[in-house]
Amino acid sequence: MHRLLSALGRGFKTYIGWKRVGIVASILIIGFAISSLIRTLKGVDHNVILTALTDKSPAQIGMAALCVVGAFCTLTFYDFFALRTIGKLHVPYRIAAMSAFTSYVIGHNLGATVFTGGAIRFRIYSDYGLSAIDVAKICFISGLTFWLGNLFVLGIGMIWHPAAASAMDLLPDEINRLIGVACLAGIAAYFVWLATGKKRRELGQNGWKVVLPSAKLTLVQVLIGVVDLGFCALAMYLLMPSAPYIDYVSLAVVFILATLLGFASHAPGSLGVFDAAMLVGLWQMDKEELLAGMLLFRLLYYIVPFVISVVVLAVREIVLGARLKRVRPLAEALKPEPVRGDPSPG
Repeated sequence: MHRLLSALGRGFKTYIGWKRVGIVASILIIGFAISSLIRTLKGVDHNVILTALTDKSPAQIGMAALCVVGAFCTLTFYDFFALRTIGKLHVPYRIAAMSAFTSYVIGHNLGATVFTGGAIRFRIYSDYGLSAIDVAKICFISGLTFWLGNLFVLGIGMIWHPAAASAMDLLPDEINRLIGVACLAGIAAYFVWLATGKKRRELGQNGWKVVLPSAKLTLVQVLIGVVDLGFCALAMYLLMPSAPYIDYVSLAVVFILATLLGFASHAPGSLGVFDAAMLVGLWQMDKEELLAGMLLFRLLYYIVPFVISVVVLAVREIVLGARLKRVRPLAEALKPEPVRGDPSPG
């Protein structure tokens, strides 16, 4: 039996591999989401959507925009926390903020966040002496912050309002509540594991080794993720139709599940996947009004930040290029002349 399992494992790695499994899973999620979106959008009146958009008050949109700003301000601490965790104390907050904001926004809008976001981070942090391995550690710890925050809020939400997830996962309330308990139990077990000592917090080997934050610092890490997610969900909540009523926690559960499905799909901007999940999870709401709120959310959370990120990176490259042009002639002028040997007298 052991030989059979070992042979199957080797065959899986050789002929299939987790990378191919991930690609197939992404394609299946996107395909299912698009088919669900097409079915859900049948009969939707575009004129009603435009009317619902104009019905949103400036105060309502302004409050949602402030929540988005709060979410991105919190997001900047993902990289700042990760930099302090791996001991890169010389990188200032403004650089961490720029890296976190631009890498997340551009990476998530273009898709394949691990590669696109990682490339942007490396372009910025390499000016401060960080290597590709350092950037990989930052991506890992930032991703851990994201997942800890999501699992914590999702766990509380599914325990408090398990029915909010039923429309999406089609599971009974009791099972959803157990899933919520499992999320919180997993986080609690992680804290216990962290508290057992620094040696056990070391992951990796050889050149790639990262020491995870202590249990006390992980509380800060969870808080960063929770505040970020809370702002995002609140922005979505403020743009929801006024009727039928839905409480904030129920909306947060649907929002988190839709967000996680979008991340798992690797679709640019979670386009189609996030929208289909929200429409399925909030089936009781008027489709046109819900779509109007989601369009405004996409404008505030995806499109506007994407434009700002591109402008920020473009300006940075222009400024760096101008500095390089000024420094290069000076360096050439200060370069010492080569020493020429005098011929010895005959």
